[in-house]
Amino acid sequence: MIDAVDRRIVALLLQDARMSNRALARAAGIAESTCLARVSALERRGVIMGYRARIDLARVGRGVEAFVQIKIRPQALGSAVVFCDELAMLPEVLRVFLVTGASDVQVLLAVGSTDELRDFVLSLAQHDAIADIRSSIVYMSRQSSELSIPDEP
Repeated sequence: MIDAVDRRIVALLLQDARMSNRALARAAGIAESTCLARVSALERRGVIMGYRARIDLARVGRGVEAFVQIKIRPQALGSAVVFCDELAMLPEVLRVFLVTGASDVQVLLAVGSTDELRDFVLSLAQHDAIADIRSSIVYMSRQSSELSIPDEP
C-alpha cells in the first residue's frame, strides 16, 4: 500500500534521486529515521527499483536519438521476447518495447550520427525475424519528473 507520504517521497526522488535523507525527510515533512525506513521499505517492496544518472547523450557522442519500428514476421512472433532481449543488449539501444499496433517492437536508440543510424538499421534489417523496419529521428524530447500515483482503494 502506497500512502500519501510514500507518494511524496517517490515524487521528490523523481525530481532528485541524489537528495540526502536529511533533505528528503525535511521536504516530505517527516523525521529522518522515518524517511530512511520508508525509503528502505519502498526499495524492498520493489516500488523503487534503483537510481540512475541522467546523461547528456550529445556530450558522450550519442546525440542522434531515433525510434526504430520493427514488424516481426508472423512465424517469428513466438520468439519476440527473446528478440527484444537480444536488441536490448546492443550498445546503441536505450529501450526496447514490445507493442501493439502497426509495428511489433519499438526501439529507442542513440548513436553519434545519421550515418551510424543508417548502418544500425541496415544491419538490423538482415535479421531473419524482421518483416519490416522503419526509423524516425527524434528532434526533441522532454521527460517528466512527475509521476501521479493514484490512491489505493
